[in-house]
Amino acid sequence: MAIRMIRQDGDEILKKKSKEVDVIDDKIKELIKDMIDTMHKYDGVGLAAVQVGILKRIVVIDLYEEGKEPYVFINPEIIEIKGEQEVDEGCLSFPNKYARIIRPKEVKLRALNEKGEQIEIVGQDLLAQAMCHEVDHLNGVVFVEKIIPGTLEVVTPEDKENRKSKNKKKK
Repeated sequence: MAIRMIRQDGDEILKKKSKEVDVIDDKIKELIKDMIDTMHKYDGVGLAAVQVGILKRIVVIDLYEEGKEPYVFINPEIIEIKGEQEVDEGCLSFPNKYARIIRPKEVKLRALNEKGEQIEIVGQDLLAQAMCHEVDHLNGVVFVEKIIPGTLEVVTPEDKENRKSKNKKKK
């Protein structure tokens, strides 16, 4: 397991569409472990493989709920959305930037798990937000393209500590 370098704002790879995973082999499983370690290292809620420079349709999400393992979604596809929520959003690839975004309140997602089994999961609130944010990454879409005009904030490192205690985690 290793901490991977997170691709930052301006890196062209973030605008590229990720490719489907054909085979879940040891290399893919190692990538998933590295992605989880990297997400945890930087206090993220979610991470897409493209953010570590790999154009594969893989997403990990961790809401840091007691006793729950991180979600792993391979070839995720949003198949249903319901409602709407206005949320504060950030991104590990856009450090110190936050904005308001409109996201679905509920999302139904279909994907493969690490064992290659098809799963469907319904996420609400923060999980729905994270699912949409990370699937957007796989499609070459970044959150700053979706912000509510006039809501983008650049936060200094000192302000970041205050924000962390308010929001706990970022995507």
